[in-house]
Amino acid sequence: MEKQQCKALYREVLKWVTDQPAWKQSEGRDHILPVHHPWSFKSVRRYLKNAIWLLPDMDSTGNWYKPGQVFLEKDLILPYVPNVELCDAKCMTEIESTRTTILFFRGRLKRNAGGKIRAKLVAELTGAKDVVIEEGSAGEAGKVAAQNGMRKSIFCLSPAGDTPSSARLFDAIVSGCIPVIVSDELELPFEGILDYRKIAIFVSSSDAVQPGWLLNFLKSISRSQISKMQQNLAEYSRHFIYSSPAQPLGPEDLVWRMMAGKLVNIKLHTRRSQRVVKESRSICTCDCRRSNSTSSTFML
Repeated sequence: MEKQQCKALYREVLKWVTDQPAWKQSEGRDHILPVHHPWSFKSVRRYLKNAIWLLPDMDSTGNWYKPGQVFLEKDLILPYVPNVELCDAKCMTEIESTRTTILFFRGRLKRNAGGKIRAKLVAELTGAKDVVIEEGSAGEAGKVAAQNGMRKSIFCLSPAGDTPSSARLFDAIVSGCIPVIVSDELELPFEGILDYRKIAIFVSSSDAVQPGWLLNFLKSISRSQISKMQQNLAEYSRHFIYSSPAQPLGPEDLVWRMMAGKLVNIKLHTRRSQRVVKESRSICTCDCRRSNSTSSTFML
């Protein structure tokens, strides 16, 4: 579809949605919109910003979303659909002895915006012993190569892409490969319910690019700690596998559990908007737009 056709369609949808009595009653605050691509609804977002957005990412750099459009109190982060097959607890036990690669990455080696960290990591890690860094490829062959690489590795590098998040993180989780997240602005799905410190290692960009630092850090993690995190990965995988019908504690279920926690705030702002007079200067601006503060730690 041509760009102008898309914009015309967005305007048509916008008019229909905002003309509905239900939208007018709350100014959209109790509506849910899937905005699961950085370009979705871009030309009409300013008219829909009161609604709850289902997002793949919450880019705080301003490259994709303007200030005030997205924030944690209002919106929800959803996981990407994994591109590889699930390696369940039985699978992980069977392949445990074959995980001989310390750190694995397969994907685009050069990206824009926050993803520029990739080029620095590639320069630092390429050629290191027991480390595999590969340019990714699309299609079935690329999927198989990524899946095989992750299942043979203890840690999987998950750096920022063009946005802070990447589908690679969820591929690593369902493969039983401990994610090493190098993305200082990353927000994660269902973090009010899930503790990612049990399944992933968070490393600041400044630490990750120091000569020799990252591999020394990973090698310092004990075998027992690695085993515990792998067990946690086997338990956490179900939270990222979409299914029909939806399963208890699957991503669809967790969306509604997270949504339930927003109801009081939705009612507060809806009722407040209905009674505050136009001349009032008492404007609530309780947006949460602070970026993550990432340190190089892990917790079990």
